[in-house]
Amino acid sequence: MEYTLRGDRAAADFSGLFADLVRCETRLYNALGDRLRERHGIVTSQYEFLSYLRDHPGCRVADLAAEFAIGVGATSKGIDRLEKQGWAARRPNPADRRSSLLALTDDGARLVQEAERTFTAGLAELLAGTLDTPSLSAVARALSTLRSALEDDQVGAPSG
Repeated sequence: MEYTLRGDRAAADFSGLFADLVRCETRLYNALGDRLRERHGIVTSQYEFLSYLRDHPGCRVADLAAEFAIGVGATSKGIDRLEKQGWAARRPNPADRRSSLLALTDDGARLVQEAERTFTAGLAELLAGTLDTPSLSAVARALSTLRSALEDDQVGAPSG
């Protein structure tokens, strides 16, 4: 299917593309969440937060919110849940007393390491089982380009 910015057909094509993007994301997110919940007692959003904390030690709630394009309040509540489970901790920020620095606990580090295997295997099965290597590479390049452009222009960033 070819996409152009001319005529009524383009509007229908872009609507279909949008629907495909959103429904694929939702189905992948839910399928991975089911596996993570079954094997590790966490959901996809918790895995993503834990993974980000592992890869960005000392980040702030605002950093997580910016990465995931969600509000600071929702992000803070997500961190509260991880803290309650003993998987993450807030530490005082010596550079800014109004914010905290986030860290994984030892239990959180173990959990994300174990869950990463489930997440990666599940994603590989769902994607590689459907798309051949050239198609998967093309999709990855296209989505990376689109994401970069949207992030560079601050498109869709939460306002609060």
